[in-house]
Amino acid sequence: MTPDQAKQLAAERACDLVQSGMRLGLGTGSTAALFVAELGRRRLDIIGVPTSEATRAQAEALGIRLATLEEQPELDLTIDGADEIDPELSLIKGGGGALLREKLVAAASRRMVVIADHSKRVERLGRFPLPVEVVPFGLETTRRRIQGCLRQLELSGEIRLRAGPGGQPFMTDGGHAILDLSLGEIPDPHGLAAVLKSTLGVVEHGLFVAMASRALIGSPEGVIEIASN
Repeated sequence: MTPDQAKQLAAERACDLVQSGMRLGLGTGSTAALFVAELGRRRLDIIGVPTSEATRAQAEALGIRLATLEEQPELDLTIDGADEIDPELSLIKGGGGALLREKLVAAASRRMVVIADHSKRVERLGRFPLPVEVVPFGLETTRRRIQGCLRQLELSGEIRLRAGPGGQPFMTDGGHAILDLSLGEIPDPHGLAAVLKSTLGVVEHGLFVAMASRALIGSPEGVIEIASN
């Protein structure tokens, strides 16, 4: 089974959770795009709140009714992908650059269900670089603050400014830059999340802790369901 086939299994199972009339957060990334495509095929009567301009464009093309988070501040369910998932359903997200909007939408939802292929399961987060969304102004000073935070937590690794088209710095839909932290392992996601959140210049980070209530993992054995404790 290819990763895309595994993602498709998870996306289809996630669509089974959707009922007509729901207010639905629509995630960003390759797996979330498969979910949105399946949602369009089933023609369910829902209102979607997209987490990125790319997801908005896809959903509009499929005829899915959309709203903003201002218009629908309370959502029933968010379905989104992840770059890594640990046994406690802590996540690294933001490989697609939409972590701030993804977190805002997830926090406005009664439930967040994450979908992925089996390669995204890890025993400990950190193999995938952790995205940190930062204000472009004073970026180097923010990078140094983050580096100091990592030393404080006895973590080390490269901090790299994400590049976009033409070699220019990648910019999020909100106009921010992203620093990718290659840490190898994150022993305490909760602690790192708290320290990064309090760092001047940091807008948001890609650690999603205590947010997902269930994971649907596509695998050769079918869809594996994991519920949060």
